[in-house]
Amino acid sequence: MSRMMILTEAELRRIVRLDADAVACVENAFRALATLPVAMPPVLRLDIPEHRGEVDVKTAYVPGIDGFAIKISPGFFDNPKLGLPSLNGMMVLLSARTGLVEALLLDNGYLTDIRTAAAGAVAAKHLARPDASVAAIFGAGVQARLQLEALMLVRPIRRARIWARDAAKANAAAAELSGLLGIAVEAVADARQAAEDADIVVTATPAEQPILSADWLRPGQHVTAMGSDSEHKNEIDPRAFARARYVADSLRQTRLLGELHHAIAAGEGRETDDLAELGAVIAGTALGRRTREDITLADLTGTGVQDTAIATLARDRARAANAGTAFES
Repeated sequence: MSRMMILTEAELRRIVRLDADAVACVENAFRALATLPVAMPPVLRLDIPEHRGEVDVKTAYVPGIDGFAIKISPGFFDNPKLGLPSLNGMMVLLSARTGLVEALLLDNGYLTDIRTAAAGAVAAKHLARPDASVAAIFGAGVQARLQLEALMLVRPIRRARIWARDAAKANAAAAELSGLLGIAVEAVADARQAAEDADIVVTATPAEQPILSADWLRPGQHVTAMGSDSEHKNEIDPRAFARARYVADSLRQTRLLGELHHAIAAGEGRETDDLAELGAVIAGTALGRRTREDITLADLTGTGVQDTAIATLARDRARAANAGTAFES
């Protein structure tokens, strides 16, 4: 007989928050990817184009972590027209020793939101200037909002600008974040204006054409691109690669579906280029920012190690809080 824990989204929201522990958990996962024999197969993706739908399946085994997660993550981007969220999904956590299911995490994408925001914090911690205080967020959805909250865990952010194609959503996000975070957050109608005066720029959109021009970048800035998690998505002008010091979450992935993929296609990069990964920067085996004047660019496509890390954190928090419903089979 095996025993499995079932956790609902509401329970997971109570026990797993975007906090220093979540950031450390994801940071350690990146470090493991660079220093340990991690098993992380390529992303499995199913496209359903007539409904603007895509389903990603990610997983990874990390030596030293006693469980591994398999995550099913659908994104259906016409759902808001139906009054439904764009993203949902679930994670299954299995024992790395026996393969038995330990936990079913019915998070509807919440844990993915947290680990993705935490990854943005990790990128800024290791690549942005220590005194970075002004942020620009491209996008006004859940992840865009969480990215600003995450930045405040690692950098002294005092002001922020929100730009989105939908000005009403940008205004609503700015008002909400001002109250939530206690800093000055304003919506701006011009993307260039949002980017030019920022120390950190985060793009968190499903854009299929570049929304951040290389001409807008200035010395000392850090850019984190979050949205290009499939081949057709593209947020960053490929010409930015000639100006920025590039760091990937996984070069194997970004060559196929990240911003690097589009730079290679545009002739602004090569598959054989010797580029850095974030885990190696964290581990000290690769250089990230070298000077205050460097422009840095983190290309984050989302990795299975992040899912295994956040799923095991959720399981441990649930055990400590005696949360969830036990199911025996």
